[in-house]
Parts: sequence; C-alpha cells; structure tokens
Amino acid sequence: MTALVYALGVFLFLFGVLASIALHEVGHMWPAKKFGVKVTQYFVGFGKTVWSVKRGDTEYGVKAFPLGGFIRMVGMLPPAKDGQRPSRLTAGFFGRLIADARSAEAAETNATPESRHFYRQAWWKKVIVMSGGPMMNVFLAVVLLGFVFIGIGIKQPTLTVSQVSDCVIPASEGLRACRVASDRKPDPIAPAREAGFRAGDTIVSLNGERVETWEAFSATVRDSGGEELSVVVERNGQQQRLTTTPIVSQRPDLDDPTRFVDVGFLGVVPDDVRQRQDVGYLASTFGDYGKRTGDALLHIPQRMTGVFKAALGLEERDPQSPMSIVGASRVAGEVASEDRIEVTDRWVALLTLLGIVNLFVALFNFIPLLPLDGGHIAGALYEAGRRGIARLRGRPDPGYADVAKMLPVAYTMAALLIVMGVVLIWADIVSPIKVTS
Repeated sequence: MTALVYALGVFLFLFGVLASIALHEVGHMWPAKKFGVKVTQYFVGFGKTVWSVKRGDTEYGVKAFPLGGFIRMVGMLPPAKDGQRPSRLTAGFFGRLIADARSAEAAETNATPESRHFYRQAWWKKVIVMSGGPMMNVFLAVVLLGFVFIGIGIKQPTLTVSQVSDCVIPASEGLRACRVASDRKPDPIAPAREAGFRAGDTIVSLNGERVETWEAFSATVRDSGGEELSVVVERNGQQQRLTTTPIVSQRPDLDDPTRFVDVGFLGVVPDDVRQRQDVGYLASTFGDYGKRTGDALLHIPQRMTGVFKAALGLEERDPQSPMSIVGASRVAGEVASEDRIEVTDRWVALLTLLGIVNLFVALFNFIPLLPLDGGHIAGALYEAGRRGIARLRGRPDPGYADVAKMLPVAYTMAALLIVMGVVLIWADIVSPIKVTS
C-alpha cells in the first residue's frame, strides 16, 4: 500500500508539473494569436511526436519526453540586413549557426505575411507575449498557494501543550531515544518535565504577563536560557503556577533552519489547529517565498558546486540545495506515503511544493538571457530604448533588434542548463534530499 501511495504522489506531482508546462505555453500562445502572430506549433515535451492534431494555423501535440514544452511563432528571428558585417561574436562557427537558424525559418516566413511575423510586432506586444508564460506560472502559484492558505488552511500552534519532552537532545543529533543513567553520558532531564508540565496544560501567563501567542511564549523561552521563569498554566479548569529554568541547548536558527544556535530550551510541544488565512497572509507569504526563490537563484552557481561534490560522494548533500524534477518527484512520493502525516497535511505539502515550483519556473524564466523568456523581453526593451533615443535625437529609425546576434549566448546557456540538469538528476539519484525520516 505504501509503494502504491508513493507512486500516486509521484504521478500527481508530475501531472501537476506537466499541466503547469502546458499552461505556461498557453500564456505565450494566447496573446501571440491575439496580436496576429502566426503560431505554427504548440507542443508539450521534446523529441519524437507521440500525438498531434492540426487546428487552423497551429499543430497541437505531445512529444515523447515531457521535460518541457514550446510554441513556434513565425518570424522569431528577423532577416539579416543587406551588407551587414558579422561581429567577432557572430563570425565563424557561431555565424554559420545563426545563418542556419535564419534559413530554417525562411520557408515559414516567406509564406507568411510580414504583419504576422513576431519580430515585426511593437516592442510592448513582444514583452506581453514573452511575459505571458512566466506570468501564467505566477498565476498558478498564487492559485495553488491561495487554495492551501485560504481554502484548506494551515496549522497554527496554540497555547495548549500536546507533548512534554523527557530529556534534552541537541538538534544536530536528530531524532533518537533519551540516554539513561547507564549510558556513558545521560541526557539532562527536560526542564518542563522537572517543573511538572503536562499534556493538556494551557499557557496563561509568563512572569506575570499574559501570553497571547505560542510564538511570543517560545521567543521568551529561547531568550531566557539559564534564567528562572514563572509560568501559569490552566489545568482541568484551574490555574497552577510552575517554576522552571530553560536549559541552554542547540536548536535550529529561526531565520536559517540549516544552522544551529544555542538558545533556551524548555521541552514542551504545542498543540495546533488548522486555521484558514486571509488574502493578506497569502500576499505576505507569497512575497516571502518570492524573496527566498530569488535568493536561491542568485546563489545557484555556489550551490551547484555543492551538488556536484555530493554527486561524486565528496560531501553530504545540503538540504537547501536545488533539485531536479526527479528529486522533487521523490519528495512528493515520500510526503504522500508518510503515514505519520495526516492526509490533509499531505495534500497541503504537495500543493505547496507545486506552487513553489511554479514560482521558481516564473522567476527563472525572467532571467534576461536567451534562450529564456527574459532574454526575449530584454531584446524587446532594448529595441524600444534604441528607437526612442533615435527619435529624440532626430535620427533614422534603427529598425528591429536582431536577437539572432545573441544566439551564441543562447547556445552557451542551453549547454549550461543541460549540464546542470544532468548533474542535478544524478545527484538526486545517488544523494537525494530526504524530507522524512
């Protein structure tokens, strides 16, 4: 049964990713057609065609390897200008590649009116078309996370105690049983256990001040290592005062869970209840996810070095390192099949993971380098700036920006992305990131 649920989790996640890819391409295709651009192909996947059907100008279909998708628009590359001399970047080998790329488009462009060529569109139309894909992913991320936060709700800690620890175990040592007196070094008894805390107690006040949230109570405990605290709890309808001194122990840093810091530790675990959040919570959390995703993108070169070493067995895999679709699918399978997690929480985790994947895809595609969408957006903005400056100076229109000149950058980026993908997949096979234990 566990293996079946694991497979179901992987399947549902992959289906969600494929749906996201398909809708990403719709985000490009829909505005392109609205602006009159001829779209000849819409495919999900790469490689050999598995199925396709022609509707109007467009062939819709599925390829053998569902690792992406694409639409083909007529006139993505403008024709070479007469008498134009190649630069150092576009001469030699790359020059031949650029010439071949133009030639490959020639048959379609010659048979299509120029008004329907992509490069002939106004710069702002190009920006809308190329932004449509990643903005679709942003929309999907908002919908998925909104469904989780507003529709299902997330668990929030309450002031009621659900568990009391028996001993104090440093967080870096993970989950293990308490060492008793017969061992070489017994673990200290948890301060909450010594003070008489019980499951079901509700925190009322701390040092004479009323406590409103578990976060506030926990923050005071973390800052009070070695200091005596007076805690009033409600037990069986009556209030009772308990005196305790949090012990200084190694716990995860709240800002960076991969780091450990020495803070006060009491040894009580809160009960939690599922609460639906409002739009404000969705907006702030989405912004936080966006900030973290952007930071992860900035540090990809550094983190890929660690992934490469982990793939070779030279060091442990960083839990915060990037993953391929293989690694993300494995995480989805582990979460789906973990019977210690409630079914609702599994759905929350899977939908959140899919939402974060969509957000990552959106921000990654906005990087202003070809062959990513951001590279085409940057080309359109460059064209607008160049033409605007020419008008202000009373000079002739310089014409359309020739993005073909950036094909060497596109080929280099494509090669780097392929290498990065292979390394990530290999690392996810030999040194996977695990979320359950």
